[in-house]
Amino acid sequence: MERAFTDRAEAGRALASLLGAYAHRSDVVVLALPRGGVPVGFEVARMLGAPLDVLVVRKLGVPWQPELAMGAIASGGALYIDDELVREIGLPQAAFDRVLASERAELERREQSYHAQHRAPVEIERRIAIVVDDGVATGASMKAAVRALRTRQPAKIVAALPVAPPGAAKTLEEDVDEFVCALTPANFHAVGQFYADFSETTDDDVRALLAQAGPRGTI
Repeated sequence: MERAFTDRAEAGRALASLLGAYAHRSDVVVLALPRGGVPVGFEVARMLGAPLDVLVVRKLGVPWQPELAMGAIASGGALYIDDELVREIGLPQAAFDRVLASERAELERREQSYHAQHRAPVEIERRIAIVVDDGVATGASMKAAVRALRTRQPAKIVAALPVAPPGAAKTLEEDVDEFVCALTPANFHAVGQFYADFSETTDDDVRALLAQAGPRGTI
């Protein structure tokens, strides 16, 4: 199958072309989910003329199958749990708690790393928050992210994605005000299948892009 995007930067430009209604507005901010969502969000913010920041979120993976999300956590203390999946796999509470503690520690580490050098978080209250990732599979990370965001009282939350499975809009409809996606292919198996280059985005990559965005997030 031909790849839809060369890399995350190209995916960001394609996504930004669908968000023209939010270009050059003082009430819009772009929040990217680290790490893979940051190169996408950087291009969206650049093309819209909007501030860029990160919204840290960590997937809670099943211990014996870490890529399978049984929930997620995000900045601000948000916790999303797929109760049906947890019951289905019969995971003991102690095992769940170990995963949760580990991911909370990593979330805190990343928050401190990305907001180092006195870079204050972008103001969210009463503004339109466009939440960007490089794609979703289960939607668990995005759910946690937007639930955390609600506590910061944005005027509107827009979930913006280059690629997602056909049911993603329905999965997120209770949590976001608008869903924008460049591609919803029927033969969706994983986000990476739609990128020619899906190499890992590092913490250094994230810090470099945020540094380009400047201390107030404006690119």
